[in-house]
Amino acid sequence: MPDVAVVGSGPNGLAAAVTMARAGLKVHVYEAAPTPGGGLRTAELIEPGHFHDVCSAVHPMALASPFFRQFQLSGRIRLEVPEVSYGTPLDGGRAALAYRSLERTVAGLGRDGAAFGRLMAPLVQRAEGITDLTLNQLLRIPRDPVAAVLFGARVLEQGSPLWGMRFREDLAPALLTGTAAHAVSQLPALAAAGAGLMLGTLAHTVGWPVPAGGSAAIAQAMVADIEAHGGVVETGARIGSLAELPPARATLLDVAPPGLLRLAGGRLPERYRHALESFRFGNAACKVDFILSGPVPWAVPGLADAGTVHVGGTRAEMAEAENLVAAGRHPDRPYVLVSQPSRFDTGRAPGGRHILWSYCHVPAGSTVDMAAAIIAQLERFAPGFRDLILGHHVTTAAGLGAYNENYVGGDFSAGLMDLRGIIRRPVLGPVPWRTPLRGVYLCSSSTPPGPGVTGMPGFHAAKYALKDIFGLAVPSLGI
Repeated sequence: MPDVAVVGSGPNGLAAAVTMARAGLKVHVYEAAPTPGGGLRTAELIEPGHFHDVCSAVHPMALASPFFRQFQLSGRIRLEVPEVSYGTPLDGGRAALAYRSLERTVAGLGRDGAAFGRLMAPLVQRAEGITDLTLNQLLRIPRDPVAAVLFGARVLEQGSPLWGMRFREDLAPALLTGTAAHAVSQLPALAAAGAGLMLGTLAHTVGWPVPAGGSAAIAQAMVADIEAHGGVVETGARIGSLAELPPARATLLDVAPPGLLRLAGGRLPERYRHALESFRFGNAACKVDFILSGPVPWAVPGLADAGTVHVGGTRAEMAEAENLVAAGRHPDRPYVLVSQPSRFDTGRAPGGRHILWSYCHVPAGSTVDMAAAIIAQLERFAPGFRDLILGHHVTTAAGLGAYNENYVGGDFSAGLMDLRGIIRRPVLGPVPWRTPLRGVYLCSSSTPPGPGVTGMPGFHAAKYALKDIFGLAVPSLGI
């Protein structure tokens, strides 16, 4: 019998399993799908030999997350780090580019360059403190109070109607809005500003890596480490209830609140059950993957060097699109996240071809195919794009929800990302990863610090399980 049962093999379930197995415990991971990984899967979605990331493609946290740093992920797989972390095209053949170098970024932003530098430089200088603040539970004393104050002041500015007060042109505001809109939220908003500023800080420090071989390479490295330390990762093993699991001393669940309710049956206390039932999910995405006969013909050539491109135009245009989604509507000109991994990892497509990863935000549960709107936005800033398309594959929001039970309604954040949703995730308390059931811990993105491929929800849950159940310290995770 295992000491530890882990249900779900997304990045957080795998992080929990790595930590527990490294502590010398017998670990068994149960995954319902045919392959492990959750949001870390790579597949031939359209044609053989063309490898698309099913969910995440670019990983800002791969070099910044405390878990992945301790795990020494960069020593286990190859991470390609583009010189341009992200960019935002505007009409008229213009674009704002976020280089790894903040100084170079500032130089390209015209009259607003200095203002952008004053906004970001203090955060870049205290990047460790910003990472510590945002990748742990917020309700605690920060290790770097100065970083917390600097970050908080900028979140208040960029998350309110004051967000444009320091800028006179449109390049710098568009660059900032592109990262804030990752939060799938109305704009401006405090939580979106926090997410955007944190991502922007990483862009000018460790960069936004693209894993060679696809996102599955991250999951494969974690599975290999679990197995090397005696653990078992079993696929095709759907767990219907906690009663189906062996009597392990600790159980860690990489599931969203509805999954915990299903697994626990009637065993949860009423108050906790009510908190799970009232947990709020956010809006969703429609994802479109492409095979292209050549690279994207951006009107601004520098965008070809960007690992991620935020397509949507000016700050006002992106905010309008996101606010329409928040109101339950599908924008004609959506905000689109775009990445061309084959630009940095030539093994993703054969014979000079390229793959393109894209998605736009849509209302939760949407069945609308947004491919035409996404293609139109790309054609707007990359004339001739339409002529390069050899094939495409659409996953609607409803399809995302069917693919992964944690993505309720297609919400890949596994919970609404507003201020309340960050602090109360899924409950308000000093250790939200613990459930009222002895030895049972929740470790999905529905717990702090929330979404993103960080491994941190699983790492936090494992840390408390080691302490509570086994009286063990967190082990070394390095190679």
